[in-house]
Amino acid sequence: MSHTAGIDIGSITAKAAVMQDGVLLGTRVIFTGYNSEAAGRRVFEELLGELGLTAAVIGGIVATGYGRKSVTIADKALTEIMCHAAGAHYLDPSIRSLIDIGGQDSKAVVMDEKGRVTNFTMNDKCAAGTGRFLEVMARALEADLDEFGALSLKAERPAQISSLCTVFAESEVISLIAKGETRENIIAGIHAAIASRVSAMASRIGLTAPVMMTGGVARNIGVVRALEKAIDMPVVVSLHAQVNGAIGAACLAGK
Repeated sequence: MSHTAGIDIGSITAKAAVMQDGVLLGTRVIFTGYNSEAAGRRVFEELLGELGLTAAVIGGIVATGYGRKSVTIADKALTEIMCHAAGAHYLDPSIRSLIDIGGQDSKAVVMDEKGRVTNFTMNDKCAAGTGRFLEVMARALEADLDEFGALSLKAERPAQISSLCTVFAESEVISLIAKGETRENIIAGIHAAIASRVSAMASRIGLTAPVMMTGGVARNIGVVRALEKAIDMPVVVSLHAQVNGAIGAACLAGK
């Protein structure tokens, strides 16, 4: 029996996944906090505890994410691009493209029938169109981020958010609130702005259907719907979207 593990250290959350002979046994998500190394160790240990396993049975550990170099318990560190592609392929082998929107960056990847990356592009220089962007907008609207998806689907007409800079977009949102624009319309406008930015980035590599969305933002149905409209393709969202990188890392730890 061969056990492998993947640890994905993101800017907001740390994720872990454990597999046995290619079968996913479980996953865990915690907040990263200020210490990436401690978060990686803790999420791994907590998941092992839940599964009733010890570290001694784990044959290989791959770390990924922006904090991957800090995971000293890992055997090797691999890029998010490789791990997200491997995770998407594991969850649905028919997938040929993926869009990952994380806490601090977004990326688009095209892959072949074996889940190998053939092209990719990413935005890692700006918080626009990321989970952090949504957090700032939620604070400006005094709304719970978990409600964003459902609220945006009630919009009559998405508000126009012309700036994709987080600072300027926040000012726009405050102006829209002052003008009496509904919260639902503003949130739908925020989602449309994110989808516009991400689809423009993805168009540079030419997405191939079927498309999967991964990352924590995939839990927001409003962003998913806006993205489907922007790229004019259906978007598949797995129940494991947030831990996709960790799952891919665990898959690659067995190779």
